[in-house]
Amino acid sequence: MEEKKKKGDDESNSKAPLMALNHVSRLCKDVKKSLEFYTKVLGFVEIERPASFDFNGAWLFNYGVGIHLVQAKDQDKLPSETDHLDPMDNHISFQCEDMEALEKRLKEVKVKYTKRTVGDEKDAAIDQFFFNDPDGFMVEICNCENLELVPRHSADAIRLPEDRHAPPVALPDSSDRRMPQTNF
Repeated sequence: MEEKKKKGDDESNSKAPLMALNHVSRLCKDVKKSLEFYTKVLGFVEIERPASFDFNGAWLFNYGVGIHLVQAKDQDKLPSETDHLDPMDNHISFQCEDMEALEKRLKEVKVKYTKRTVGDEKDAAIDQFFFNDPDGFMVEICNCENLELVPRHSADAIRLPEDRHAPPVALPDSSDRRMPQTNF
């Protein structure tokens, strides 16, 4: 006799209780150079990291995601070709609200990049910039919000971020030093 499934046992109720991407970790030849790149070029903010860490690194946060920079013990784990830009290779991508301003910024700070447009106006064209961080890890900047998400399966499984995933932010001149993050 076939056992009857209990409520909650089906695939649609077995979703992972994830909320959002928390951080991306990057090995670095020089944490200081990488810190400067991610703060000055991409606008990340350095945040405190646990004092118990006994290795060189830095934590950054902005745009709802963190980047953890870790001093590489083994330089062989870093990309060997730092000038190679192939959009089909591993990379991290950030969505941008003003591609022209970002391109101007890349030129100002002399970051070598590749620019391309995928699709056309009818198909919601996506503009993309690809460049490497100081350690050769590729970064993409795009205006991907132009692209409609069309689920191939399980459309009800897509969870959009909610305000609750944003960590509290300590404000320097606030009586309540742990204010929840708000979207402006």
